[in-house]
Amino acid sequence: MGIIRLGTRRSALATAQAGIIARELERISGRPVELVEITSEGDVNRASLASLGGTGVFATRLREALAAGECDVLVHSLKDLPVAPAPGLVIAATPSRADARDVSITRDGTPLAELPAGSTVGTGSPRRAAQVRRVNPGLEVRDLRGNVDSRMSRVRDGELDAVILASAGLDRYRPGEGRAAALRGLVAEPLELDQWPTAAGQASLAVEIRDDAHPQLRAWVAELDDPETRFAVELERAVLGGIEAGCHAPVGVHAEIDEGWLQVCAVVFGDARPDDVVAAHVDHLQGFEKQIAEYIQVRDSGAAVDSAGLLARASEIGDGLARRLLDNGAAEIVTREVSPS
Repeated sequence: MGIIRLGTRRSALATAQAGIIARELERISGRPVELVEITSEGDVNRASLASLGGTGVFATRLREALAAGECDVLVHSLKDLPVAPAPGLVIAATPSRADARDVSITRDGTPLAELPAGSTVGTGSPRRAAQVRRVNPGLEVRDLRGNVDSRMSRVRDGELDAVILASAGLDRYRPGEGRAAALRGLVAEPLELDQWPTAAGQASLAVEIRDDAHPQLRAWVAELDDPETRFAVELERAVLGGIEAGCHAPVGVHAEIDEGWLQVCAVVFGDARPDDVVAAHVDHLQGFEKQIAEYIQVRDSGAAVDSAGLLARASEIGDGLARRLLDNGAAEIVTREVSPS
């Protein structure tokens, strides 16, 4: 194999994230990696994500390019990928996850809960909009698109009082500069996951290849994979798939593993707090370390990625949480959200 062609969206954040993977892939393979920038529907259509339907809006064109041989590897923000697998393609690695929290960006560091009534908060996410209203019902939520800099500039210029961003995106946006340089005088308030669960797969990258990719490329990409991250995001996406919600539905779900203990919080947000449907799961994962070791062994041998059963175990837990959410009324909320207005 010669140069490895790595496909990515054209946005500054996407290319920064792809650059992280490119450098790691060059280190592992010893081969040069070049970025192939691809324009997605979400990059050219400036309508709100909610009106576009969200699911696949950033991924479809990239996946077409990979399937057509225009690139060898794709890097996605996992939270933007539809839950259903793409025919002929496989997510071959999910590298170690970054900070999965959202942050509230303000001029003076006023906590979101303490902003005065009538203050304006920008977000394009129905899930974040619902969470803002739960924290502070007096706030006015404004629909927001654009890159990280343009969103923060609207706070800096006084057009908005706050914006909600992904912590990982803020840190990855300007590699090497640090968060303070990216904020340029603004203040970020972390929103803790136990009270503010984020999107399924948030802060995780997905590295996708064709299912008939060269075995050597598959082996190189496999070395990028972090099994604990893979388990957590597989579980979160199983919840999303189980309630048949898109990746931009008003659903927050986060799974965290600490010394063999699994904690999951999932919320489907209704019109108001009393309509929210919540499910939680706490469990000690017996034999988890042994299962991860087996997963790594079979993955590195080129065998089927889940012959160790690790991902099936994650999906089983996620499916169970989805059934609980549906039993408690989540189906009606998700149906209402995806129905045409």
